[in-house]
Formats: sequence, structure tokens, C-alpha cells
Amino acid sequence: MTLPTLLVIDVQQAFEDSAWGERNNPDAETRVGELLAVWRERGAPVVHVRHESASPTGLFRRGTTAFEFKPEARPLPGEVVLDKRVNSAFIGTDLQEHLRRTGAECVVVAGLTTDHCCSTTARMAGNLGFETWFVSDATATHARAGFDAETMHRTALASLDGEFAEVMTTAEAITRLHESTK
Repeated sequence: MTLPTLLVIDVQQAFEDSAWGERNNPDAETRVGELLAVWRERGAPVVHVRHESASPTGLFRRGTTAFEFKPEARPLPGEVVLDKRVNSAFIGTDLQEHLRRTGAECVVVAGLTTDHCCSTTARMAGNLGFETWFVSDATATHARAGFDAETMHRTALASLDGEFAEVMTTAEAITRLHESTK
């Protein structure tokens, strides 16, 4: 079995904009950094995904500071970086081809936001036959449509777990990675 591929999704400066409003899990980026450190240490594959606004006025415009990765999630030279324009990291990118070419069987989803790009990518990964781990404390989201951020986060996790992915913590994902590299 190949080592699980860590997908770091949209950990970008645009999410610092106050327009997003209330957010849960302020430690998500720290957990992403922990995952990256261990994946790199073990030589396990990492794919960075970032969102690029299709609109010239969107927050995630290429060439702006907002488009750039947050410090905790900056790719190292040689790590794969894919740019997407929709919620799923599989649409309009070669992610699926890359994963198949490298023999990936399992993907680990972390990043922003729980209920949008991370969830959409995890759902597609599960539907495409990849074993999918969704890291609950390495994801975060914002309040939406009258629901607070923590409710949005927990609801997204509940709808993924057991159907599209296995929801776990950073510590659990790291333990699993260590077990697969013994």
C-alpha cells in the first residue's frame, strides 16, 4: 500500500478577510502545519490546492496577497501545487490523474473550509474510490445562513463521516501514518 496523500486545501490569506465573519477552530492552520511536518518527515506525498477566483473582483485573485498560502501551509520546492476555480479539487485540475499515476489509494483532507471545498473534495474522493480521511481539527469554517460556525463545521463532519470519509483528528491521522510506515 502506498502512503496516504495529504491534500492541503485552500489554506490561503484570503480567509483572513473580515468579510467571512465568525469562524470556528482558530487552531486549524496549526494542525495543518503539524500534518505537513509529519508527512514531510515520513516522505509521504503532499498535494497543495489553492483556489483562484474566476471573477476579477474575487478575493482569491492571482497576483494578490490574498491568493498566497498562509505561512503554515506554504509548499516546499518539489511539492505538487494545483489551482482550482470551483469547490472540488478534482474539477478542472489533474488531481485524479496525479493520484492514479502515483498509485495513491488513500487521501487525507485538511484545510479551508470544512463545509465547502474540503467537503466537496472529500465527497468526490470517496466517490472515486479513494479511502478518505477527513481531519476534523485541521479544518475550519464560518457562520452561514443563520448558523454559527461550529454548527456548520459539526454538521459537515457528521454528513461526511461513514459515508464519504472517515472523520478523525490530527493525532489520529498521524498515528495512522506512522502505522503505515512501519
